[in-house]
Amino acid sequence: MTGKPKIALYWCSSCGGCEESVIDLAEDLLTVTAAVDIVFWPVALDFKYKDVVAMNDGEITATLINGAIRMGEQEHMAKMLRKKSRLVIAHGSCAHLGGVVGLANFYRREDLLSRLYQEVPTINNPQGILPQLETIESGRKVKLPDFHDTVKTLDQVVEVDYTIPGCPPTPELIKEAMMMVLEDRLPPRGSVLAEKKALCDTCPRRDSKPDKLRITEFKRVYETEWDPEKCFLAEGIICLGPATRGGCNARCINANMPCRGCFGPTDDVRDQGAKSSSFLASIIDVTDKEALKKIVDAIPDPGGLFYRYGLASSILKGKMTRGRS
Repeated sequence: MTGKPKIALYWCSSCGGCEESVIDLAEDLLTVTAAVDIVFWPVALDFKYKDVVAMNDGEITATLINGAIRMGEQEHMAKMLRKKSRLVIAHGSCAHLGGVVGLANFYRREDLLSRLYQEVPTINNPQGILPQLETIESGRKVKLPDFHDTVKTLDQVVEVDYTIPGCPPTPELIKEAMMMVLEDRLPPRGSVLAEKKALCDTCPRRDSKPDKLRITEFKRVYETEWDPEKCFLAEGIICLGPATRGGCNARCINANMPCRGCFGPTDDVRDQGAKSSSFLASIIDVTDKEALKKIVDAIPDPGGLFYRYGLASSILKGKMTRGRS
């Protein structure tokens, strides 16, 4: 026993980018690992489930869980790690908001499975077999995780103490969060460990944003040549910076792409999608119904745009269908 704080990391339903964001600490990873004992990180090291189960409740100082909760196994692991940990930190957009994974809530589970396993042109499944909860392998009955009806955020399943936002979070935020834990200088529980103000406050193009924005059409980035020094919204390109928390170092903006909203809403916003659609509606400078319809129709996928990261955490939660709670 070293007496060092014990840290765990776990990957639920996500792309794996948050796991990579830990590696992106580069040489700072050596500083963190020298100060802690990593006791569970299945994607990187050979730890055993049974060893974590055998730990005392609260023995792990902090667990970072990334990914949304889609499967029964993920919910079970989140609850087990919650029990074993003093602090649980939602790591990244999927754990925080549901993420891109949460867009599945626009569809029924049955429709998703049918599409993936029976309908796509590249599938070779002549018997139309769908995933089951049990199967026979080498003569043995094997139980498999269930596929939930809806995608849930981590805090809809277990109590979350802190959140590191982003898709993925920046290495700087991860390092700072870890140092806050190690140095016992964490903010009040429930805090999102990033900027409090919207991205526009620190955007490198903020000085080019006019006091009053007026838009008569929305353009997609490939439809126009834009000034790399000018506010995207002032050029008619949708940018969700006004409805998104800062703290990302404006990575997308600096790469000449508008904000996608991955850091989620600021503390005073309940529904990021509603906030985004509201502020965009407020800057449309037309009154004619036909012209207004043309502008709105220029947004090809409003659900995917406004709720790209936050559908599961929104007021909507997803598409309500008969027989589904």
